[in-house]
Amino acid sequence: MTDYKKTIAQNIKIDGVSESEIYSLVCYPTDAAMGDYSLPCFKFAKVLRKSPVQIAAELSESFNKSNAGLNAEAVSGYVNFRLDRAAFVKETIEKCFSRGEEFAPAESNGKTVCIDYSSINIAKPFHIGHLLTTVIGGSLYRIFKFLGYNVVGINHLGDWGTQFGKLISAYKRWGNDDDIDKRGINALLELYVKFHEEAEKDERLNEEGRYWFKKIEDGDKEALGIFSHFKEVTLRDVDKIYKRLGIEFDSYNGESFYNDKLADVINELEEKGLLTESDGAKVVNLDEYSMPPCLILKSDGASLYATRDLAAAKYRKKTYNFDKSLYVVAYQQNLHFAQVFKVLQLMGYDWAKDCVHVPFGMVSLENAGALSTRKGNVVFLKDVLDTAVEKTAKIIDEKNPTLKDKEKTADAVGVGAVVFGALSTSRIKDMVFSYDKALNFDGETAPYIQYTHARCRSILNKSSSDFSGRTNYEALCDDESYAVIKLLSRFDEIVLSAADKYEPSIIARYLIDLSQSFNKFYISHKVVGDKARTALTYCVKNTLKNGLYLILIGAPDAM
Repeated sequence: MTDYKKTIAQNIKIDGVSESEIYSLVCYPTDAAMGDYSLPCFKFAKVLRKSPVQIAAELSESFNKSNAGLNAEAVSGYVNFRLDRAAFVKETIEKCFSRGEEFAPAESNGKTVCIDYSSINIAKPFHIGHLLTTVIGGSLYRIFKFLGYNVVGINHLGDWGTQFGKLISAYKRWGNDDDIDKRGINALLELYVKFHEEAEKDERLNEEGRYWFKKIEDGDKEALGIFSHFKEVTLRDVDKIYKRLGIEFDSYNGESFYNDKLADVINELEEKGLLTESDGAKVVNLDEYSMPPCLILKSDGASLYATRDLAAAKYRKKTYNFDKSLYVVAYQQNLHFAQVFKVLQLMGYDWAKDCVHVPFGMVSLENAGALSTRKGNVVFLKDVLDTAVEKTAKIIDEKNPTLKDKEKTADAVGVGAVVFGALSTSRIKDMVFSYDKALNFDGETAPYIQYTHARCRSILNKSSSDFSGRTNYEALCDDESYAVIKLLSRFDEIVLSAADKYEPSIIARYLIDLSQSFNKFYISHKVVGDKARTALTYCVKNTLKNGLYLILIGAPDAM
């Protein structure tokens, strides 16, 4: 597709203003009647010492002399640009057809991005609180792959700490292998909760937990064997959730993986004069950067999250030679990552600038109350997905009881509703999930987009699939058709923007806009039997399907 923003930027000449600056200012008018692109001139007033209205008039006049293929018009301090509709329609439709039903990813750009996401804790449930990191990271994985990156998905497992000694203590006292193998994480959670209930009555249990964790640290065969079993059970259970969500990983190296790499980090910090002592602990002073000290070793010599994240960052750079390393972790860790990245910079690693914290808000379920693993008050993600699928199945039974593959469709719609609920708004916002809102077929939801995709498929089933030969593109120059085509043309730009901002919600919002625009077109025009409009429907169907894929959502052919 022609980059018309670039065309505009190349043909607008302003002394003291670069082409890239002009490009960044070109936008889409909120009112389609104003044109296809718009350039606000207010920022040029200081440079040119003229009013925005005068600047817009002069720029539009000079632009129209450039024969750039667009028509410029000055309106209230803006230069509005209009494309040749017929030519643009032809170009867009032909580009969509060339991509086929499955949009191929871009050729490799030779760059690598590491994405650290989900990062579940061993022997703890995969609950609703893990939803955002998992689906944001999973979507970014697909987005960057689509753009031609080599992507490394990393599940930085929480598999180190005193809690595992406590769990072994609980297992030795009250657990049995048959129950754990049968019920998995549910059985481990009950043991964990029981331990804390009993420890409130008998403090000696906490000491016993510390004793068993020390045995793990010392490499005791029995302790490691029990813990390895817990890890296998956990990964077996969570893998079922990952498969339902379409999530994949290339590495499960967690906290324990870096145990033998911590000494090198500490020695390097010592050698570079970065470590200082504070109340017996070892820290990197960050006063100069308006941050509290970064704690590296506690007074008892124990390492911390920062120590392990420094070791992990060095390992990932050495192993993958990343161009970007993303950490999809809640916003409560903003300070932690700011400290870690600053320490890496002070260690002399210029690639510290390529490490990026991708923060997100909190997620909760309507009427779920506060979550606490210790007290057993958790909302399992599996239960949320199952409930959404069950509710979807009931809706399908009411609306389309003869639908084929009802179970498969209910799963795609139910799971998709949960995922879209997490990805449809800016990731930094807190999210309260509502089944009723998420499963609304008429609202700005996944079912609405999926239903639009299914409507497109139904239209195509009733129409000839032969699009060969001459197509009358001028039949798609009316306002409703043209609005759809403009959105189709922006797909790649939207995906690039989502990657640049680490924001899958940009794609989710785009798919809602495309669905709404197509449905308006469908209501306004007879489609079945019209070759040009059927071709447009084909393009919309494919774009919706591929866009949904990038945000981890399936596209049923019928609903």
